[in-house]
Amino acid sequence: MPLVILALGIVLLFFLIVKVKLNSFLSLILVCILLAFGEGLPIDKIFPTIQKGLGSTLGGLTIVVGFGAILGKLMADSGGAQRIATTLINMFGRKNVKWAVCLTGFIVGIALFYEIGFVLLIPLVFTIAVAADIPLLEVGIPMAAALSVTHGFLPPHPGPTAISVIFNADIGKTLIYGLIIGIPTVIISGPLLYNTVKDIKTEIPEGLHNDKNFSDEEMPSFMSSILTALTPVILMAISAVGKMMGIPKDAPIMHIFNFIGDPSVALTISIAVAFYTFGYARGKTTKEIMETSEKAILTVAMILFIVGAGGALKQVLIDSGVGDYIGHLVMGANLSPLLLAWIIASVIRIAVGSATVAALTAGGIVAPLIPLTGVSPELMVLAVGAGSVIFSPPNDPGFWLFKEFFGLTVKQTVRTWCAVETAIAVCGLIGVEILNLFV
Repeated sequence: MPLVILALGIVLLFFLIVKVKLNSFLSLILVCILLAFGEGLPIDKIFPTIQKGLGSTLGGLTIVVGFGAILGKLMADSGGAQRIATTLINMFGRKNVKWAVCLTGFIVGIALFYEIGFVLLIPLVFTIAVAADIPLLEVGIPMAAALSVTHGFLPPHPGPTAISVIFNADIGKTLIYGLIIGIPTVIISGPLLYNTVKDIKTEIPEGLHNDKNFSDEEMPSFMSSILTALTPVILMAISAVGKMMGIPKDAPIMHIFNFIGDPSVALTISIAVAFYTFGYARGKTTKEIMETSEKAILTVAMILFIVGAGGALKQVLIDSGVGDYIGHLVMGANLSPLLLAWIIASVIRIAVGSATVAALTAGGIVAPLIPLTGVSPELMVLAVGAGSVIFSPPNDPGFWLFKEFFGLTVKQTVRTWCAVETAIAVCGLIGVEILNLFV
């Protein structure tokens, strides 16, 4: 029954949004209430659970998304985004610029959580699409695919890192194996997969891009633009490298690294830098900079609400025990440990939405199999990581992030974003099985 109720809830969500044309936020909250009741949550726990999911999602994302939007808007309005875009187009050529964006996403994604990297790179994607006169998804899909692969496969991301600890896997080996599998996976699920959805045409959401064509003198330099855009990446990378180098957690320098590497702090510092490089240094007044900031926040307000509601739906399914129910149900199958780990993570991902929750839940379920079967713990980490990103259902906040920023319908989001995530999961499984022949 838990699976039947879940399926009916997802069908209802699609019906409300696609057929009834109800606002996505309202649809998600309504389905949250009905699913919580149907899955057996006590009535007095339903809204606390929804509030917990919405609050925990927005608590970690509000500053990041808000400040990221301000950084992107300042970069666009100052000509910084156009400078970066034109430089990349000149370096790679218009036909190959999607590969440049894919590479950028992969590099940025190693240091950042998916949502943070997405928000930081989306203004650049918009500007490149306009400057090169190419479809938005041609550069958007490679960027998103690269970020998702690093999120699912590569430490120091929370999922792969936490599973490595649970499995007693070597994080260095996990990173190397993840890179070996991740690079071809990005190529297949990004630039190549775009060829299957060329017919989908979408426009940049209003307010997220500056259509002005800046002259060379009006734009900041490429170095100034790229360093400002990458300031949060650099700060978070410093923290990640410090952890990978084994610096003691209680060392004073590590406290500093952890502080500046926190996403909210890194974005706050970045905003201060952008106020100067994209604002005062370009001759703008404080009033003009604040007006730009206010417009950026207004633009992402509804996006934040929708993403938060996706987090609420995720929490309802976790607290009602659907994830654990599915994991133990699949555990009885007689399969290879790598395939079993992938299947359990995949099913939990579709059920609860969160890739990190799916990874951690599946990791706890299959951990006892490692000493019993002798399978490589590093490959088990990657098998779980690959399964944990599959499909990206509507109860995943990432689904709504992609849909809203790219101005897609629900059906188009399934054809694009859900297809990208599924391709990543399948390629990851294939890569793990191939590597298993040699390690």
